[in-house]
Amino acid sequence: MLRTGRGLELCSLLLVTAGLSFAQGSAPERPLAVTAASAPDSDPAKLPPAQHGDSGQDSQGTQEAASAPPPQPKRILGVMPNFRAVSAGEVPPPPTPKQAFLIATHNSFDYSSFIFVGITSLMAEASDAHPQLGKGIAGYGRYYWRGYVDKTTGNYLVIFALPTVFHQDERYFSMGRGGFWKRAVYAASRILITPDYHGHNSFNASEVLGRGISQGISAAYYPSQDRTAGALAVKFGWAMGRDALTNVFREFWPDIATHILHRQP
Repeated sequence: MLRTGRGLELCSLLLVTAGLSFAQGSAPERPLAVTAASAPDSDPAKLPPAQHGDSGQDSQGTQEAASAPPPQPKRILGVMPNFRAVSAGEVPPPPTPKQAFLIATHNSFDYSSFIFVGITSLMAEASDAHPQLGKGIAGYGRYYWRGYVDKTTGNYLVIFALPTVFHQDERYFSMGRGGFWKRAVYAASRILITPDYHGHNSFNASEVLGRGISQGISAAYYPSQDRTAGALAVKFGWAMGRDALTNVFREFWPDIATHILHRQP
């Protein structure tokens, strides 16, 4: 069983991370670049033929395209869903409630969700994280359905329900450029900072309250010893930490795939 202190320390670390992000100016509002999809005149077929005097501009545009950060893929390693990530420099409009609902549904019922919950449930059963749930196949089943309900409840609260209420965009907007620590701090702090529908940075109430409410709901179906304030605080801290690490992984995956694995991200 995890100690309450570890969860509280993790929460404190995340708050410090957000503070550093504001202090260093690494929490920019939504990028100002325009995506090709949002620019109606960007279709090459609609552009006039290039003139001789435009060769310098064409060369400059080619160099800028070559140096642009790699785009975010829909899946990482072909398996892990990455539907919430927005490539660096893109400025898509905020999702409608229907679109946010679909993103939450894709994250919850994608085939990979069943696999990852199965892995984490196996680890929890093997480590006897909740002794009252038992061991063996029966115990694994008890871990599994609880883990899946945790994931699904959190997804719909954090991605759809609360962002719709607070008018917040819960997608991850990649930075794509800058030093390692600047980008890492930025990525981790997105669990506490997120753009609103107008593109202005705001306190990420959708994430914080969503994870908190999800842990409160879980008290209804976990054993009695896991319903204490301390136990719920630990689960909340680890849920927030997991989301922070996921954002860091999202931020650097395109670079890893392109420059280290030499493949399309």
